[in-house]
Amino acid sequence: MSAASTTTATTATGNAAAAAPAAAPATAVRAEPLPPPGPGRLRLLSYNIRSLRDDRRALARVIRACEPDVVCVQESPRYWRPEGQAAWLARSTGTAVLAGGGRTAAGPLLLGRPGAVELLEVHDRLLPKTRGLHARGFAGALLQLPGTAPFSVTSCHLSLDQEERYGQFELLLDQLGIAELGVVAGDFNEHPDGPGWRLLASRLQDGYPTAPWGGEFTSVPERPYQRIDGVFATPGITVLGCGVPHGLPGVTEADLRAATDHLPVLAVLELPTSRPVG
Repeated sequence: MSAASTTTATTATGNAAAAAPAAAPATAVRAEPLPPPGPGRLRLLSYNIRSLRDDRRALARVIRACEPDVVCVQESPRYWRPEGQAAWLARSTGTAVLAGGGRTAAGPLLLGRPGAVELLEVHDRLLPKTRGLHARGFAGALLQLPGTAPFSVTSCHLSLDQEERYGQFELLLDQLGIAELGVVAGDFNEHPDGPGWRLLASRLQDGYPTAPWGGEFTSVPERPYQRIDGVFATPGITVLGCGVPHGLPGVTEADLRAATDHLPVLAVLELPTSRPVG
């Protein structure tokens, strides 16, 4: 969802906070270092890029500075040369397209750093559509890090309509049937006290409260006051740190404000090692 529509949609969708405060307090930032790379560790970034309508160079700088192994993109371009624009984003950020995109998943997209993750299977999914509302979908893939068990990753951008959105939360749980281990990340268009978010959090680890790092609120960049974007992981995956990358070397506040109308969520996750066969 775009930041401009976030506050107007909250009343209609039943979210708790109906509007941004006139002068939101400064976002609390946990300044301890992000856990470093290591064997079995996945660096995952979730980011709503608003169809590349803002400062593309700032966006690319933010993504590169976060050094992700996997990027869960929401609102990748859907209508004008979606494959070409996804390819541009991948080239500009040192990644490759793994799954999803404008045509196959209605916007969500998965990017991966070559050599960091292996793509085993693609599990994109277009969702049932309510008349008069936007088409939605999931970008999904089965991935593996060197020496780890396979795990699924799903990028999502859920509906503004509360009833449709709750059904999409339920379908996200179906995505977890791809593998024993899984990660769900995206723009949920709902606050953590919403019924769908609570459903997901009852089954999965909500990254930020599990291992808070960086900033909490993801919208809007100029005055963050709400958390509607997040990263969830199944039990068995260890969340080492998760939050908005304020203060991360190379990530400037100017770029965060210019890149798009959401703030990104960066998580460091540790996957269990693969079990020998036989």
